[in-house]
Order: sequence, then structure tokens, then C-alpha cells
Amino acid sequence: MAVALAVTRYRAAFMVALLALAFIALIWYWRREPRWFRRTVSAAAVLAVGAMALASRVNIYELMFHPLGPPAFMAAGQSKLDGDEMVIAIRVGTAARAYPIRDISYYHIVNDLVDGVPIAATY
Repeated sequence: MAVALAVTRYRAAFMVALLALAFIALIWYWRREPRWFRRTVSAAAVLAVGAMALASRVNIYELMFHPLGPPAFMAAGQSKLDGDEMVIAIRVGTAARAYPIRDISYYHIVNDLVDGVPIAATY
């Protein structure tokens, strides 16, 4: 687990360093190779690898599923929920929260701080 966390921490810098090394190798090859076709293909290959490296940094799930954001709360008497509304109820110490299933059905998780305790309400 420590190795995986270290890789995650330094992967961006490592990727930039490897891309810089690839461009340096491309420049070296470009100067030594007299044939234009091979130089063009090698340049296209390095650019394609760079584009794929940048694309690998995109988390497609963050694009598809936007974070819910911080939840807002009100007193139960002020709520406009139906009596049959299903909720996820949490009580930590003296604080209590209710998360309507209808509101979190798209995200399936709510991160919150209840009475100073971080929680993840999910179903």
C-alpha cells in the first residue's frame, strides 16, 4: 500500500520527466536520421504518446458524475419531505442528520461532518 501511495503521489512529476526525456530523445533522433519519413513518424509517435499520457490523467468518472457538494440542512419541521420519503438517518453524539434517498440516488454517497466526525452516508 505504501508503494501504491508513493506512486500516486509522484506520478505526475514522473510522467512529466518521462515526456521531457522522450522529447529529448526525439530531438536527438531527428538530428541523426536523414530520412524525413522516419523523422515524421517518430515525431508523430512521441506526440501520440504525450497525448495519451495527458488523457490518462483525466478521471472519466469525475467528468460523468459531478460531486454532490456540501449538504444543506434544516429542521425537520421546516422540511418539505413527504411522510413516505425514504431517508438515510445518522446520529453521532447529539447531532442527527437525514439524507433523502431521492436526493442522493444519483451520487450514492454523501460526505459530511456530523458533530465533528467525518462520515460517508451511502446505500
